[in-house]
Amino acid sequence: MFQAKRLRALALGLSLAPFSSIANAENLPAPAADLTTLEGLGATLFFDENLSKNRSQACATCHSPEAGFADPRPNGLDGLPGLAASLGDDEKSVGDRNAPTASYAAFSPRFHKNDEGLFVGGQFHDGRAADLEEQAGGPPLNPIEMGMPDKASVIARLRENEDYEKGFKLLFGQDIFADADRAYEAMTKAIAAFERTEFFSPFDSRYDRYLRGEVAFTNEEELGRTLFFSQQFTNCNLCHQLHKRPGAERETFTNYQYFNIGVPAHTALREANGSAKDFVDQGILENNTSVKDKLWAGKFKTSTLRNVAVTGPYMHNGVFEDLETVVRFYNKYNSRAKSAQINPETGKPWGEPEVAATLDMEKLTQGPALDERRIKALVAFMKTLTDARYEYLLDD
Repeated sequence: MFQAKRLRALALGLSLAPFSSIANAENLPAPAADLTTLEGLGATLFFDENLSKNRSQACATCHSPEAGFADPRPNGLDGLPGLAASLGDDEKSVGDRNAPTASYAAFSPRFHKNDEGLFVGGQFHDGRAADLEEQAGGPPLNPIEMGMPDKASVIARLRENEDYEKGFKLLFGQDIFADADRAYEAMTKAIAAFERTEFFSPFDSRYDRYLRGEVAFTNEEELGRTLFFSQQFTNCNLCHQLHKRPGAERETFTNYQYFNIGVPAHTALREANGSAKDFVDQGILENNTSVKDKLWAGKFKTSTLRNVAVTGPYMHNGVFEDLETVVRFYNKYNSRAKSAQINPETGKPWGEPEVAATLDMEKLTQGPALDERRIKALVAFMKTLTDARYEYLLDD
């Protein structure tokens, strides 16, 4: 049922040209396609497939507004189940990580090291892009994503569009296209401006409405909320709570820090994308040039839980299909029950951590084991974090 709903979202999401229709479909005002404003220019760019080598892929392809700004497309590769990694513009390339949702991405702070010596923020699973602007510039030039050979080629595509010519010159100066680097930077600024609009971050989920006193939670959702914010019964809030006070408005449900929670390798994905048998994803240490210390190996940025129930599969590599599986994965660290050591999706043990040496065991082992009622209550609570326009995607 859930997969069918995601495919329905795909059918809607690939024909998103008139932005008024997007707003109508999602009950949320979207920035008008006005290329005289930075946000409007960015909106047009976000949906423009001409910015990929084969003119078949846009930002919105892997971050569909109809699917929680995640990628709802089946990749169509033999032996690769589900939606673990996105298919590139060449219709054959597949990466090694799951496309993260772009919803609420604007709230991730610029990548930095805090006063405690911990890395925080940035974009992508490894924070290699310091901010939204830098992130927006990555996919067009990535050979296994949009596949453009260089910045000049992207700018040449922009200049095919007379409206882009006018909009860029109005916003950035008449000489903006004289320098490809400068024009490319202008493009990323526009896309980032669009991503900072309410279109991506409406804060209108049942949870937000609950905080405003507009709706009541079920008993199961209320139990899940209590458990989630508890410092005694779960460890959820150690990583998935930004504000110090539980129940604070505009909570993004991540502290944007980096942890190794022991996620196993996605072997089917590795086989499909042709990774070397000895390849190990080192997380923040892999491609982030700001990080050198091997103590950070295998650590990934904590994802937002906003829209988590409709943006599976889960973990940085998409190894788990179901949200309840994720909760059970965490529970394996605290439960001695034999059943807790089995992945319900495979019927086999969970699999070894891809990087075992840097596991954050202190955080993973806080809290008692969860029984069935509490596991399902946590899932029920996380479903309340779904934006109003995506509630139809939730499992019945």
